[in-house]
Amino acid sequence: MQLTDKQLSSAQATAQLNKPLLVLGSKGDAVKELQKLLNHWGYYPTIDGIFGQTTLEIVKAFQRRVFLKPDGIVGNLTWQALYTGSPINMPILQRGSKGQAVITLQETLQITGHYTGLIDGDFGSTTDAAVRSFQANAGLVADGIVGSRTWYALSKIFAPMGC
Repeated sequence: MQLTDKQLSSAQATAQLNKPLLVLGSKGDAVKELQKLLNHWGYYPTIDGIFGQTTLEIVKAFQRRVFLKPDGIVGNLTWQALYTGSPINMPILQRGSKGQAVITLQETLQITGHYTGLIDGDFGSTTDAAVRSFQANAGLVADGIVGSRTWYALSKIFAPMGC
């Protein structure tokens, strides 16, 4: 199954409708669909319709990539992310923001080498400078605001090789 961007866009709109919850041990056509979507994003499970240990680990890797809890459970948010290849429901962050999403941002920027400060969940001047540097390197507007484009660019650092 080769998905085009147009197919992904239309599929994204319906991703939250009638998608079953998939877990380790699930079987059938929905698992094949999951495996084909993972394959589309550069992860290579065997497309056999069986949600085994390998598929579980690949789902967790994909979830980490899109900043979802890597629990291996394919629910609504994971389905949506599978259709878009993008992080889902990430907040817009900027100077003054605080909390877990800022920690995720700081940890990710640390991996990229842009952030060397404390992982403290406080979007201050050091985080702002790191975000602007990352945005400039990624070809984005370096405004220090972490919106959907910046989250998407950040998610690409976790993509499998060749994606």
